[in-house]
Formats: sequence, structure tokens, C-alpha cells
Amino acid sequence: MEEAKNNMPLLGDEFPELQVQTTHGPMNIPGDLKGQWFVLFSHPADFTPVCTTEFVAFQKRFAQFEELGCKLIGMSIDQVFSHIKWVQWIKEELKVDIQFPIVAANDAVALKLGMLHPGKGTNTVRAVFIVDPESKVRLIMYYPQEVGRNMDEVVRAVKALQVADVQGAVAAGWPDNELIGDRIIIPPANTMKDAAQRMEQYDGFDWWFCHKPLEK
Repeated sequence: MEEAKNNMPLLGDEFPELQVQTTHGPMNIPGDLKGQWFVLFSHPADFTPVCTTEFVAFQKRFAQFEELGCKLIGMSIDQVFSHIKWVQWIKEELKVDIQFPIVAANDAVALKLGMLHPGKGTNTVRAVFIVDPESKVRLIMYYPQEVGRNMDEVVRAVKALQVADVQGAVAAGWPDNELIGDRIIIPPANTMKDAAQRMEQYDGFDWWFCHKPLEK
């Protein structure tokens, strides 16, 4: 029997086709989400402390993702009845209503996304996939089970990708970069003529490091 391979989509790849059961019913990912951004994130297990804090944190930012036209989808290899019970517990005990679907994945689904790391046990690691309206994987983050994620960074990453697609590259920590704030970085010149003119056309530190205002 051929050994199962732990695959991982690369940046720019099309998100793997998944037929899954969720707390909101059956879903075809990414087919059902074509034309919009989505964040799919995995967690090691239901009814665990770090994962619970993460789900509350994602839900607290649910409206921010909605404003960005970005859907949230959770995932672990727990069965769907476990997800349902956990969501009920979070609502009853923590007064937070989880509004996004949670996928009941199996090992085959987790392997398609490279979420099973033998060195970290049998549960899925904390993966984050940001996928664009063309179903292309645009950003991937992996965290170990013992470290919870920063959801503000996930929101920032979606915003940054959307701005970069239209206006140009964004700096470290955008929109609060220490050097240029929320300004957009101009692609470096690739001819001598362009290099000579660059500082006349834009603000910058040198011809290879120029920037322009963010278009609101």
C-alpha cells in the first residue's frame, strides 16, 4: 500500500478541492467560495484551552473579516458532533456565539493541506491559509500546538494582500511601518533611465526605495 503523503499547497497554487462536512452543513471548498476571499484555519482539537481562546478571538474579529469580504472557516479532525457541542459550550459558558463554520476533517483532508506533522503528534497543527477570489493560496502560516495565533495579524495580512493587489507592495508592520507608515512601496526601477528619474517622480530614500501615499 502506498504511503500517504503529507502535501502542502504552495503560495500561488490553487487551493485543493475539498468536499467536507461542517457545522453549517456540507461544503465544497473552494468551489462554494469562488469570487471571495477566505481564511481557513485549523486547530489541534476541540475542548482544549488554547484552541478555545483562538476561536473566541477569531469570532471577536468576525465583523472585521466580513468588512473585508473575507469568510472564516475553522477545521480540525474532530467529528462534527464534537464541533457542535464545543460551539454550544462556548456560547453558554463564555457568551460568545461562533458564527463561522467548522470543518470536520479526516486525515486525508489534513494531509492534502500539510496539517499533520508527525513530530507534533496526531492532531492537526495550527495552520492558516488565506485564499483569494480566484481560489489561489496567497499566504500560509503554521504554528505549533503550544502557541496560539495573533488574530490581528491575520486581519492585517488579508488587508495587506488586498491593498498590495491594487496599489503595490506594503512594508513591514503595514500600516504602521516605522519608516513610511501606511505608504505604498514603488517597485524598484529596472532600467538606468527609470533609476535616474525615480527620485524626481516619487518620495524616497534612494531610487530603489521609493514610496507613494496610500489610496484610501
